[in-house]
Amino acid sequence: MPDAVLHLKNITKRFGKLVANDGISLTLQPGEVLALLGENGAGKSTLMSILFGHYVADAGHIEAFGQSLPPGQPRAALAAGIGMVHQHFALADNLSVLDNVLLGTEPLWQPFSRRREARSRLLAVAGQFGLPVNPDARVGSLSVGERQRVEILKALYRGARILILDEPTAVLTPQESEALFATLAHMVAQGLSIIFISHKLAEVLRVSHRVAVLRQGKLVAEAATRDTTQGQLAQWMVGHAVQAAERRPARNVGGAVCELQSVSTAAEGQDRLRDVSLTLRAGEIVAIAGVSGNGQVALADVLCGMRRATAGQVTLRGAPLPARPAWLVSQGVARIPEDRHAVGVVGDLPVWENAVSERLRSHWFAQPWFKGLWIKRRAARAHAQRLAEMFDVRGGGSDTPARALSGGNMQKLILGRALMPPQDASLAAPHPQLIVAHQPTWGLDIGAVSFVQQQLINARDGGAAVLLISDDLDEVLSLGDRVAVMHAGHLSEARPAENWSREAIGLAMAGAGAGAGAGAQSPAGDAP
Repeated sequence: MPDAVLHLKNITKRFGKLVANDGISLTLQPGEVLALLGENGAGKSTLMSILFGHYVADAGHIEAFGQSLPPGQPRAALAAGIGMVHQHFALADNLSVLDNVLLGTEPLWQPFSRRREARSRLLAVAGQFGLPVNPDARVGSLSVGERQRVEILKALYRGARILILDEPTAVLTPQESEALFATLAHMVAQGLSIIFISHKLAEVLRVSHRVAVLRQGKLVAEAATRDTTQGQLAQWMVGHAVQAAERRPARNVGGAVCELQSVSTAAEGQDRLRDVSLTLRAGEIVAIAGVSGNGQVALADVLCGMRRATAGQVTLRGAPLPARPAWLVSQGVARIPEDRHAVGVVGDLPVWENAVSERLRSHWFAQPWFKGLWIKRRAARAHAQRLAEMFDVRGGGSDTPARALSGGNMQKLILGRALMPPQDASLAAPHPQLIVAHQPTWGLDIGAVSFVQQQLINARDGGAAVLLISDDLDEVLSLGDRVAVMHAGHLSEARPAENWSREAIGLAMAGAGAGAGAGAQSPAGDAP
């Protein structure tokens, strides 16, 4: 076996009493794809931050290509040939591909940019690794898959020989994912080594040569991918067998809870609605597929009262839906926002305050944690504790700052706040009648995904109308009773999930006709 290109030896990192990484040792071989798996909070991000020099390990050391890697020095990691492509791209939309690649590669005191040389080198790298690109194209005009290609080229242009990919298919269409997998195979054939971080176990089994699994900061399993299964990987990740959310067709679909009729909104960036019509019925999940940035944020904002329609009509139980979020909460509209960190919680406030925050202006007089105009902290903490028990929120108790929670536990907190039934049904606000769930499982581990999805199914079966907006095609097809596709602000007709094939949805997501799914039956062996 050739010498490893990367050695992580006995890496330990503590944050107070929390041991984020506990004596982890890993190797990466030349031309190998190593999949790094683990629950949210298992220590993957901490380990990669140590590798990149953003954190300094309390114990252990790293060797790259036979040389010791200085701790806490990101420039040293880059110079050693380590590159990373993050899930959320760091590109300037108003600049060209070449400008984005050049950013940070030339000293500020250099009087001129060597653009001709840079262009030739970029095209040479693109040709070597099978990543065709137009150096003069403005990044803002590129598709999501093309932007990811630019991010990969940024790392390769800087001489990366080890590439870390963090959830690389999270925002790609199925066709773009297939193109990425072909690219990875070509890159590995050129000698590149890859660390592949993903929660999509089918992708892991397809792409990687070897898997390493972290749980609660420890390395609990390593194996050749060919010797594992999805079930085994899931059990290693969470410590027990994982039950997928039980998919049952909607049986008691009721009347319309919310309707959009020819709704348009003003543009905010590139995100807007264009003549969108949709009916959301009680006891049904309508799933919206699409690549992020095609109007999904505008749709969620309109339904939650955060944005006004400039044309058309939105009604809730037959009455106009106003742009008044607090009033909508009082009427049983629950939201699970896309950005759990910036919008879903106030990170510096404790869990108990976040647990009651959305009810502060809605039925405040009927909540058990209010007395007059004052919050009864003991009752509010008890409510937060009850929420944590019902929705399995772990991470330090009611007084823990919300930002200290892992992504999965933060999402469970938001989910519980939206869905938890009142303790006293005679006093509290009504159960949710409309649930707007925007990327509810984005970036979550398989255990948290199953839990969140099951709660949405339970809410549907309890009579709620659920709008699920997701980039994850598997989630769309497994949860949606009806499915529609959004592209460039337009929404296709919502049709029964069984009337769509994966290929048809993928084409519609890419803009090849919003109605591409019409009558397209799933091919044998590919039923959702």
